[in-house]
Amino acid sequence: MIGHTTRQASLFYFAFAKEAAAITDDLLDPLDELLNDRSLIDLAAQALAKRSTRSADFGRPSIAPDRLLRCVTLKHLKDWSFRQLERELRASLLYRRFTRFYEDPIPDFSSFSRTFGLFGKDGTARVHARVVQIAQEQSVAQGQRLRTDTTAVETNIHYPTDSSLLADGIRVLTRGLKRISAACEAGALKVVDHQRAAKRRVLEICRAAKTLSDTGREKLKHSYGKLIALTRGLSRQTTKVLEELKAGNLVAQADMLLSVLQAEAQLRHFLPLTEKVIAQAQARIFEGQTHYPDKILSLFEEHTVIIRKGKAHKPNEFGRLVRID
Repeated sequence: MIGHTTRQASLFYFAFAKEAAAITDDLLDPLDELLNDRSLIDLAAQALAKRSTRSADFGRPSIAPDRLLRCVTLKHLKDWSFRQLERELRASLLYRRFTRFYEDPIPDFSSFSRTFGLFGKDGTARVHARVVQIAQEQSVAQGQRLRTDTTAVETNIHYPTDSSLLADGIRVLTRGLKRISAACEAGALKVVDHQRAAKRRVLEICRAAKTLSDTGREKLKHSYGKLIALTRGLSRQTTKVLEELKAGNLVAQADMLLSVLQAEAQLRHFLPLTEKVIAQAQARIFEGQTHYPDKILSLFEEHTVIIRKGKAHKPNEFGRLVRID
């Protein structure tokens, strides 16, 4: 059930109420007025109602929507962790007054963690849209000038070589096939783990790449040929398994159906990316095509591109170019 801030005042808090009211903050006081907006509080209530089917009117009272909204704002404004948020709320009269906890008990940091996640991406976007709408209604920014700039935002990936990407493809496809095999009847699907063989091929490629002679070049092609063959064979097996799942030839056990569905979704996502990596490695190593269109730099951050901004210490960056207005 969604909680409410309305409560009977405590005699214990009267001794601190006057002192708390006298504390001012140039940053939090304007936000206090902004967060009184009824639409913002309703968005927080909608987020709390998503926990389960009858969260809006059934069960134990949760944190109040206005308190939740103010705690979220305070955490991100101060860049605190959930533990820091709990500790600061317990210790500060100013933060208790801002979040409207007053003398009430402060929730545990784990409760904050679970509750904040209820907003999700869409809920956060709606809160931002409402704040922008309020700013437009109050004519906060006149908009006489607009400054535009770009910055490179790097993605958290390893250095993207074709050999490491092929090994990544083998790893994720093997993992998905093993989950499906474990969920089906014994012997229904046999999966051979090629990860150790792929690791050997990657090490061979690393050693051969350091040698610039014709012999080293041939060793590089030979090792790449083996690695591509391993990946292509696993890709064909994955395609066949997905077709059998669709046709109903592979049947999962009743208690493992969810695991199979999750593994199938992952395979359908990573299989086309792995096939693109095979194609770009084949084109670069055996056809000499160094400028492959729509090159994949990461299976897990597929939107990553190569950014060259002329930095001497970092000629190549991997991420996305973001425009800031």
